[in-house]
Amino acid sequence: MKLLLKNAHLISPDLDLPGAAVLIENGRIQRVFHPEEALSAEDYTLDCGGRMLLPGFIDIHAHGADGCDISAGNLASVRHIAWRKLQEGVTTWLPTTLTLAPEKLEEIAQGCADYMAAPEFCRVPGLHVEGPFINPLKAGAQNPAYARAPDFSELQRLHARARVLLVSLAPELPGALDFIRRATEIGIRTSAAHSAATAAELAAAQAVGLTQLTHFGNAMTPLHHREIGIVGAGLMDDFLKLELIPDGHHLSSDMLKLVFKLVPPERLMLITDSTAASWLGRGEFLLGGLEVIVEHGRAVLKSNAALAGSALRFNEGLKIAASLSPLPLHQLVKTTSWNQAQALALDGFGKIAPGFHADLVLLDADFSVWKTFVAGEERRLTLPISPA
Repeated sequence: MKLLLKNAHLISPDLDLPGAAVLIENGRIQRVFHPEEALSAEDYTLDCGGRMLLPGFIDIHAHGADGCDISAGNLASVRHIAWRKLQEGVTTWLPTTLTLAPEKLEEIAQGCADYMAAPEFCRVPGLHVEGPFINPLKAGAQNPAYARAPDFSELQRLHARARVLLVSLAPELPGALDFIRRATEIGIRTSAAHSAATAAELAAAQAVGLTQLTHFGNAMTPLHHREIGIVGAGLMDDFLKLELIPDGHHLSSDMLKLVFKLVPPERLMLITDSTAASWLGRGEFLLGGLEVIVEHGRAVLKSNAALAGSALRFNEGLKIAASLSPLPLHQLVKTTSWNQAQALALDGFGKIAPGFHADLVLLDADFSVWKTFVAGEERRLTLPISPA
């Protein structure tokens, strides 16, 4: 069946086209119509009412949503999070782990693999393994009791259960450079996280394959006038891609403005780093077994008040970023899916153009999600589903 989306304000990297139409067939975009072009009748036509039509969001860093945490290690939790992500306009999601025991990580990988075998909501092409290979001095909301040196054989075991696309680790740890090199050789990207590395240590990791910085500015060495650290290197480097959590807590408004001023949009990737606290408002929740308190949209560990992921929804993050960035939306939109697709070699995603996958989100003027499409099929946003 063919689907024609008409009367859409199409916003894609380097393209801003009000009054556009998009023809979809067999899960792919077949044609983009400019306003002056005549439209033909198709099997099904949807009038978008002038709403913004964007490439579906790719959230490469999210642990949970709506009371569910992937650390539960079961299909039901992953399924529920995937459903909630779809309601944020996310069409591709990387379930993100925490610093936990090896057997627990394998259990989590299996739960994700079960969903990946038959994805009902957003796509899950692979995992983001954040931890356990972190510096305990920069643990943040990770459990330092389970922090350990990089172990490539452990990564291989996880990868055998569920494809791993991204690993976040501290590059200064013993064995990290060899780990990064070997991971890169098999197509797994690596990102610096929970790290006390110097700029020189980060450069050494880049030389063997490291390409990204996880939740930029958080749990990493700050900018200092005698040692620019990971933050300084991230601002200065021409190639590193930076994850940004635009929730107003992990990065202040001024810091976000600074990043948008200094770093070109091609190097920025919006993420949520969402936890079970998202979609639920205030209260107490668990993050990988650690107690978390959420108030006024800010999630912190009960034990030490360290920021513990976020309660952010992706579409809300884009709204905040749009209010702070000087970039027009057709440039800012690069940070929501195109850059993530490029970083992880997900071909055919992140743009509205012929031949690309028809993973799309329709947003109202206030950035609320109206409809979400995966492979050209509208996915129901109100489908009732019970958490695990």
